[in-house]
Amino acid sequence: MPLETNHTATASLGASAEARLSPAAQAILATARARNVNGSMRYAGAVTPDETAALMQEPGVKVIDVRSRAEWVWVGRIPGSILVPWSHFTDGGLVRNPGFIDELKAVAAPGDVLLMLCRSAKRSKPASETAVAAGFAHAFDVLEGFEGDPDAEGRRNTVEGWRFRGLPWRLEM
Repeated sequence: MPLETNHTATASLGASAEARLSPAAQAILATARARNVNGSMRYAGAVTPDETAALMQEPGVKVIDVRSRAEWVWVGRIPGSILVPWSHFTDGGLVRNPGFIDELKAVAAPGDVLLMLCRSAKRSKPASETAVAAGFAHAFDVLEGFEGDPDAEGRRNTVEGWRFRGLPWRLEM
């Protein structure tokens, strides 16, 4: 089968990914969509870390970690997540990854349910918007991120986020 035909077949299989989810997963996604009450989100919706953990068990659902490779390796990662950096660290700071959509297309089909995660849900929002604009209609933001916002002393993992909630993670050193 030619590569183009194979990609088309993968995309059409993915198109029904959300419909193939369990009723519990569909209810989570309905709640995630309802969080967009005023229509300001330009992505499918927003899921909590606990909802993300539940959805990860479903076929056609992918956690896309949009942090940098350095964060993924040195801070920790969610088992089963896929790294597609939204930006890269340079001497000048964070620079947007110009290959983001191409890298996303290499690991996901347009119909897949994508749960976009970053450190504190700041980069995952524009990553989700960009994914939807590129045809990934089921791109959701993961609220709170992996480490959450800092506390009064500037420390993360103490008030919110994936790690704060005690969900599975590991180091990749």
